Amino acid sequence: MFTSRRAPAALAVLAGGALLISGCSADRGGSSSDASGSAGATGPSNATITVAHEQEFNAYNNNTADQNAVQNSVVLNNVLDGFWDFGPDGGLRNNTEFGTFEKTSDDPLTVKYTINDKAVWSDGEPIDCDDIVLTWAANSGKFASQETDENGNPLSGFSSASTSGYEDMNFPECNAGDKTVTVTYTKTFADWASAFGINPNIMPAHIVAKNAGVSDLIGALKNNTADQVAALAKFYNTGFIGNPGTVDKANWVSSGPYLIDSWQAGQSITLKANPKWWGTPAKTGTIVIRFIDATAQAQALANGEIQVARPQPAADILKQLQAINPPVKIDQGDEYTFEHLDFNFQGEFKDANLRKAFALCVPRQQIVDNLIKPVNENATVLNSRYKLAFQEGYQGVVQASYSGQYDQPNIEQAKQLLGGKTGVTVRIGYQTPNQRRTNAVSLIKASCDQAGFNVQDAGQEDFFGNGLAAGNFDVALFAWSGSPLVSGNASTYITGGGNNNGKYSNPQVDQLTATLLTQTDTAQQDQTIGQIEKILWDDLATIPIFTFPGVQANDTKVSGPAFQPAQSQQTWNDNEWAVAQQS
Repeated sequence: MFTSRRAPAALAVLAGGALLISGCSADRGGSSSDASGSAGATGPSNATITVAHEQEFNAYNNNTADQNAVQNSVVLNNVLDGFWDFGPDGGLRNNTEFGTFEKTSDDPLTVKYTINDKAVWSDGEPIDCDDIVLTWAANSGKFASQETDENGNPLSGFSSASTSGYEDMNFPECNAGDKTVTVTYTKTFADWASAFGINPNIMPAHIVAKNAGVSDLIGALKNNTADQVAALAKFYNTGFIGNPGTVDKANWVSSGPYLIDSWQAGQSITLKANPKWWGTPAKTGTIVIRFIDATAQAQALANGEIQVARPQPAADILKQLQAINPPVKIDQGDEYTFEHLDFNFQGEFKDANLRKAFALCVPRQQIVDNLIKPVNENATVLNSRYKLAFQEGYQGVVQASYSGQYDQPNIEQAKQLLGGKTGVTVRIGYQTPNQRRTNAVSLIKASCDQAGFNVQDAGQEDFFGNGLAAGNFDVALFAWSGSPLVSGNASTYITGGGNNNGKYSNPQVDQLTATLLTQTDTAQQDQTIGQIEKILWDDLATIPIFTFPGVQANDTKVSGPAFQPAQSQQTWNDNEWAVAQQS
């Protein structure tokens, strides 16, 4: 499992790069389907398509620091809509069926948003100014709670995986019920075109206000009325967390082609076509997302239990997919996702020498050779956190920041840094089941125990809920899933960032990150990224390992599924999937 790294603010827990905006409007499926399951003009078919995902859905609000994970976005991709989504190449594409936006001024940066007049939530409530204001407020970091951090600083009332971009916006200019909203920035923001889209999702303001007992949401936020803001934040943070097996239909209202219809705990979640959706109808009436471990997905596809699979990469899984008869369609490609090891700076690894010693014994090349090259023979060790190996500018960033000191294990040097200590416990946390990560931990243990560490496999099923967010790890092994947006890393390495689970802090990184977010020139961005990466390597904030090689497969009787490298994963266009006519 991996978390979606928010861009501009992930599920997961979200890759940096130059902003690439396709400029095309979203294709919401084109033709619809008739009741027999074939293309027609009457709306979604009565067919069902089943897709596998490894981890179970757990929250309808995918924006908070604790719930920002791919396991949620896979369900919500076409349930919660916005002004943009990720297109086929992983870049942004405008969704004109939801609404349109345009930059009206560079100084100050000003953007005008116009919501489709027909846009309504699935309960019939119009999508309007209130929803935009709530999205801004919840992700702006401007509303403090009465609680404080370990240094006595007030915490944000609303939980957000990242405030990037939103923190630079003034209060949105609109009135209750307005379909037009103007946003003015206090400074330039490189990824301005990535606001109010699918990540962070636009949540239903009327639902939050009703459950918080607030009659005037805009007024409460504009006046910063403490008790009302606290009530809004409390429901926003916790009111959308799922109870396995229960669909909260009163509160989980949809703004996209699908809505959540049912949930079998530990088994599956079912999406149905949203009858209130005003845009191009989804082609298929029912999408079932089954929770299936990666190692079982190929067999499920062969048996016809599922029609679409996207397991995490592993050589044996790829071979199983290739052996299916009749053959299935298999797509492969690089993802905007990378595996890494994160240190817990609140524990023993606050000691820089301990971090360096561990980095010197981690067999990164062996992990890539043994576990990734069988899937992608061209796979290499990743030496950047902002740029992935297939992205333009990667080599330049690496040359400016990394000298190769951790290319291969150096056990003797690691022993020297440990000062003769032995049995130094290192609990490596990750989400189970995941055989590839279990194998990776075994390889790390075999190497690092020689240096004096005692590596322990601390994998757990609820690692993201009760391990990573709670700081219950020495080293965390997981992946960030993102996009080409340059702001994707903003909250991961800055002090107090929503995605900064290890509590790393360096004022220079904070300052350079702020500079990066104002740069629109790719060359300037790459230069700043190189400076940030050099500090991250000097401090050993984290250890990057490899870029994910993606694998997706589908039954050839289903049209529409296509590999996409961004954090949306396999369901990014599930509203466009269709099956052949059923008898």
